[in-house]
Amino acid sequence: MTSLASKELQRLVHKGSSPADPELRVVISRVAAEIKERLQSASHSSADFFLSVASALIRLKGIASSDLRVQCLLDIAQYFYVMGRPFQAIEPASEALNLSNQAENKLLIRKACTFLGVIYADTGNVSGAIECYSTALELLRHLNDPGGECSVWINSGVALMYAAQYSEAIACCEHAVELAKSSTTLHAVRPHAYANIALCCLHMEDFSRGLRAAELSVRESMEPTNAAEMLSRVIRECNYCRLLLEVNNVERAVQHCEVAKRYAALSKSTRAELLASTIEGLCEVYAGKVDVGISRLTAILERARLSRPTLRETLTALVKAYELIGQPERALIYLREMIEANRAVQQENSLQHLKLHLASLGNDAKGLDSSAVRLQRREAALQGKVAEQELFRARIEMLERLAVTAELRDDSTGEHSYRVGKLAALLAQEFGCDEDTCFMIELAARLHDVGKIGVPDAILLKPDKLNDAEREIMRTHTTVGAELLSKSNIPHMQMAEEIARYHHEWWDGTGYPTNLSGTAIPLAARITALADVYDALTHKRPYKTAWSIEEAIVEISRLKGKQFEPELTDRFCVLIPKLRRQHDDLDTFLGQAALSSPFLQARSRIWRALHRGDDKDDTGSGSRLDLQR
Repeated sequence: MTSLASKELQRLVHKGSSPADPELRVVISRVAAEIKERLQSASHSSADFFLSVASALIRLKGIASSDLRVQCLLDIAQYFYVMGRPFQAIEPASEALNLSNQAENKLLIRKACTFLGVIYADTGNVSGAIECYSTALELLRHLNDPGGECSVWINSGVALMYAAQYSEAIACCEHAVELAKSSTTLHAVRPHAYANIALCCLHMEDFSRGLRAAELSVRESMEPTNAAEMLSRVIRECNYCRLLLEVNNVERAVQHCEVAKRYAALSKSTRAELLASTIEGLCEVYAGKVDVGISRLTAILERARLSRPTLRETLTALVKAYELIGQPERALIYLREMIEANRAVQQENSLQHLKLHLASLGNDAKGLDSSAVRLQRREAALQGKVAEQELFRARIEMLERLAVTAELRDDSTGEHSYRVGKLAALLAQEFGCDEDTCFMIELAARLHDVGKIGVPDAILLKPDKLNDAEREIMRTHTTVGAELLSKSNIPHMQMAEEIARYHHEWWDGTGYPTNLSGTAIPLAARITALADVYDALTHKRPYKTAWSIEEAIVEISRLKGKQFEPELTDRFCVLIPKLRRQHDDLDTFLGQAALSSPFLQARSRIWRALHRGDDKDDTGSGSRLDLQR
């Protein structure tokens, strides 16, 4: 639904008015006021208005009135975020950041970076979010903006929580709480920090600590005044309810559920309404009103399947409800749906971000005005191997980031994928592969575990041996990764797809997912399998300590002809000692490419700010590697 102000804005933009035009600034001011008004009671009927205004603002050139235009774009992004349509928020938020950069306004850049990070995290692009927050923190060193700094630390915690880095996430939020103590004007940020600490503790099953944080979160909360604040309060209250139910404090959970329902109704947000109704149904089951609660949750599920942002919470509640009433078979049905739904959302989000990434590469190319330069580039792409390789490297960058993010739950350094890629390329070279093939294997092998984006945290982070059902879910990461890569629409991805699908096949045919044996397993997958197992053996994982290199070589030799191809195994067992003689620190050598990762660079900067450069202990419990993981 458009308005007179938005129509006037479109008319002036179409006429070619400059942002410096006084009349245009007056119109933008009126539109900004209407945006604020509509945000107070966000509804689906306003979508056309926000889309039309965004389109008009994006078409404007120059940096005049940049402060007003950036705020309008961020408010439009906020509307789509609140309405559960976060991918539609990316363009206005990105344009706000572009305009802020053009205007060289550090305060606006910080603000736009922070909000774009929120959207990236919500849509599954954790690496993009961390990079945004790292940029914002760097800017804050030159700004007197303690409120902005608190906001960035809290949102950094959220992104790390999405990556299952719960201890780091809590550290970020606790840092924000400490910063907020410096000024009474920052009191409002503390409830957000406590809320995220509570959610991390819920995932970690540290319920007593989580309840303390949740109590502080709601106690210190201000009365929400707009739809976004109301949605935030609903989420906070619902998570508090979940913690209370975990310790069987049903009476207090019901009280906080009523608060969540009240704010959900005021917000007019479908997302908020479904979350509050879901927790209400779960409270009813805990209170003994089983039929009412189950009926409510089942009805909500039908709606949640159409509103994906709340589907996981609803399915989680149904699994919990059926476990409580002693119907594990029904709980298992919804658990499987939850896993499949999560996997589908992760894949869809990944492909959408990949599409945006590829489009940005195309736009960069289109930005070259010189036809001579375009012809030179075309010729290089067609004839030059270096240009072709760099093009492929740029195209898979987003997939590489996804793979590293998925792997963080197993390897907190994020370097596993890079070490495996480098070692696989070196083994391929020893085996006699040509230079181009070795290059492709290195990049493709980095994506071998990208399918882990679809594996639940509870399985990847489990410190004990997996049971049969969990093992089956874990094994799906091969087919999930291969399917994602096959849908990427990137040329020359066949090798990466084969590695992802077959790197857990065994030479004797007892591997997975298809029980291939011998040379039926693609060579690149056979090579990557050795590099992957070696790196997993020699590094700490949630379920094992790090083995020595000597122990790893003995184990790999033992599996020669069973898990690994005999000739490749022999060459591998010669290669590792040779590399150790050539390099003082083999890990550093193999992981060199990780130093160039913008994501890992950003995460390292955040890490240093939190931990003051202290090293973590690299020991752990457990000793035997589950080679089927």
